[in-house]
Amino acid sequence: MRPISRRVILAIVLGTLLNPLNSSMIAVALVTLHHDFSVDLGTSTWLISGFYLAGAVGQPLMGRLADMLGARRVFLTGLSVAGAVALLAPLSPNFGWLVAARVVQAFATSTAYPSGLGMIRAAAGGTRVPAQALAMVSVAASVSAALGPTVGGLILSVAGWQGIFLVNVPITAVGIVLGMRWLPNPPPSEIAGAGLAGLDVPGVVLFAATLTSLLAALLSVGSPQAWILLACLPLLALLLVLREVRFASPFFDVRLLAANPVLIGVFVQFAAVTFVFYSLFFGLPIWLEEVRGFDARAAGLLILPVTGLGVIATPIAARLISSRGTRSSLVFGSMMLCAGSALLLTFGPNTPLAGLIGVAVVLGVPNGFNNM
Repeated sequence: MRPISRRVILAIVLGTLLNPLNSSMIAVALVTLHHDFSVDLGTSTWLISGFYLAGAVGQPLMGRLADMLGARRVFLTGLSVAGAVALLAPLSPNFGWLVAARVVQAFATSTAYPSGLGMIRAAAGGTRVPAQALAMVSVAASVSAALGPTVGGLILSVAGWQGIFLVNVPITAVGIVLGMRWLPNPPPSEIAGAGLAGLDVPGVVLFAATLTSLLAALLSVGSPQAWILLACLPLLALLLVLREVRFASPFFDVRLLAANPVLIGVFVQFAAVTFVFYSLFFGLPIWLEEVRGFDARAAGLLILPVTGLGVIATPIAARLISSRGTRSSLVFGSMMLCAGSALLLTFGPNTPLAGLIGVAVVLGVPNGFNNM
């Protein structure tokens, strides 16, 4: 493999950090947005759910588009759209428009990772991404996600929730300039017409509809709409399965899952741990601001141990995995997550600051062990 220029890595990292940064920055702004747009807190969480749903659909879809249209073109287009959304989102006339802006933002920032890996492979002259380059991209993503609530709290205290969107403008502008100057322009690996014919659009729509129905049901628990959505969920899931088993290149490969029962267990474990962790990650800032009365800046700093320790614990988890296998890491991480979740039951209006930080530390450790 050829050595990869640090300039290429820098330009790609600048694009790839936008998705994790924007996914976590919004955590400390939900209370402010809930008041400013006069929506309940459950509704305000659609700013998170919509982003993650669009990202789950967007990353594999954008990877396919990068193969068809060229990685550099998709990368720069994504940055351009992300910058435009960042400028327009603060002008949203109502909450629905802001959620729509977050969805488009998620799709736009999802272009960077798959297209960035394609350009790294092209620059290295091989079929694999060099481990060092992949590590740099991964570390940048982890650090940006970890710092998101803290950065978001500082921005919110100075420029309001609008600043959380506007901070993307200079980042995308610099990313576009550096990308145009430094990034390689490998040719598409697929013929556009043939690639579009093989794009599983119905599968994408059914996958998104199934996840949306599930999220909407969870966010409307206790209302009549929740039962309607739960009733629709099995039907949508069935239609998704029937579609995907009959399509040659499915978006959601049901046949692969059916042939690998162990893989199903891995997905279920990962989904359960992720659900618990992110419920805490996004729920804690709301509690700190609404119940304890901390401002967004303080809430962001108090959340930092939850994410920051995850970054620090990752190399420790990697060494544990290399010596004892993945099971030890996952068991230890799950035990710590359960312990931290149980400690949350001790929280109250008069819990001392040291107690809040201590529980945040306990919750931060499993983040590194469960994500390996």
